[in-house]
Amino acid sequence: MLKTDILIIGAGLTGLTCAHYLAKKKRDFLVIDKLQEVGGVIGTETEGEFMYETGPNTGVVSHPEVADLFDELKNLMEFETADESAEKRYVLKDGKWEALPSGLIGGVLTPLFSFKDKLRLLGEPFRAPGKDPHETLADMVRRRMGESFLNYAVDPFILGIYAGDPAQLVPKYALPKLYNLEQEYGSFIGGAIKKKKKENDPEAKKATRKIFSVKGGLGNLMQALKTSAGPDKCLLGISNIEVSKTDAGYLIKGTTTDGKTLEIATKQLVSTVGSYALQKLMPFIDDSELDAIEKLHYTRVIEVAVGFKQWKGRPLDAFGALIPHREKRDILGIMFMSSLFEGRAPKDGALMTIFMGGVRRQDLLDLDDQAIKKVLEKELKELLELDSFDPDLLKIMRHEYAIPQYRADSKERYEAIESLQNEYKGLVLAGNIRDGIGMADRIKQGKMIAKTI
Repeated sequence: MLKTDILIIGAGLTGLTCAHYLAKKKRDFLVIDKLQEVGGVIGTETEGEFMYETGPNTGVVSHPEVADLFDELKNLMEFETADESAEKRYVLKDGKWEALPSGLIGGVLTPLFSFKDKLRLLGEPFRAPGKDPHETLADMVRRRMGESFLNYAVDPFILGIYAGDPAQLVPKYALPKLYNLEQEYGSFIGGAIKKKKKENDPEAKKATRKIFSVKGGLGNLMQALKTSAGPDKCLLGISNIEVSKTDAGYLIKGTTTDGKTLEIATKQLVSTVGSYALQKLMPFIDDSELDAIEKLHYTRVIEVAVGFKQWKGRPLDAFGALIPHREKRDILGIMFMSSLFEGRAPKDGALMTIFMGGVRRQDLLDLDDQAIKKVLEKELKELLELDSFDPDLLKIMRHEYAIPQYRADSKERYEAIESLQNEYKGLVLAGNIRDGIGMADRIKQGKMIAKTI
């Protein structure tokens, strides 16, 4: 029987970031997780001369909190930003790779967008903001920029982040910064320019938008957070975790690796688990109160790490390659990991991460490993100009609850979360059920929770 002021369920990025900041304030807390090691979905594996991630591959410094955290952990790990080649992204159109333009001239010259939509773009700063807060991303982009921008810029971008469908995602929740550009400034283009002029605040400048990882892989970030929080504060390998409400707060029961019963009494409880696990975790909450949260849809994704000791295909001189849905390929996109960070593959080799499945291709998740390898052979030989497909590393990872989809039902989910937190004093429902799905979003949320507590 243990007692603590604060208990965090989940030793992933949100939970350990929260723990890091609670430790800095010398608060009394514990972290509990069913896994044997910290990290949640984040992990790094090494095989021979290859080093690959088993979950997220990179993050983006999109919030100042990310820069702050890495500065605080600099004695425990080494932060690294991607090579300058990461600025380039290829998009497939009619079977050919085209560089996604980053400026006005490139936007005018690129074959990705139609002439009609290029002309329409001139009027984008003058179009009225949308009035429907639940307008889908597809409808928003069509209204402001045109069909070709949706098909060959936004759709592949969304496949790369959400493995989702722009016709289902709602920007107010899925891409709040984009939504706010239109609502606050009336325009994507004008808003971006005006916002940049205003960003003289030193704190805001910390959000460099650079792609990041950690020397030795993202798993080292999680180990650094564990060390900072205190290894003795992390109770791992605890199965059958269940929470009950008490007069003094909450009682958490679980089973240790050696079969013993563990009980922890706490005043405050922070849950970072997915929506699909809340009902079993907290049976004291009525099913009807969890209904709006449990409706959150998670898409399944296949992630494959592929390595070559000698690379003989086309140059991998970019962040990666995005594949619009309308191109009808069997992969969502490719990240060129060995081009982004050192030490991921042999000097003349290559390491890449390929993603398959997503919202619109769930059928691919039913394929066995051999069938997946055949799909990869066909796609990579055609797309990356390989004469043969004989990788020295091939690791297939299936994620059943890969990425939550922030759709129109997000409003009801957010309201249900707030209602439960008001009803049950000391309860915080966090994780990717709200506030974004990226690594930067998890770091920001973890810090904000700790600050609130």
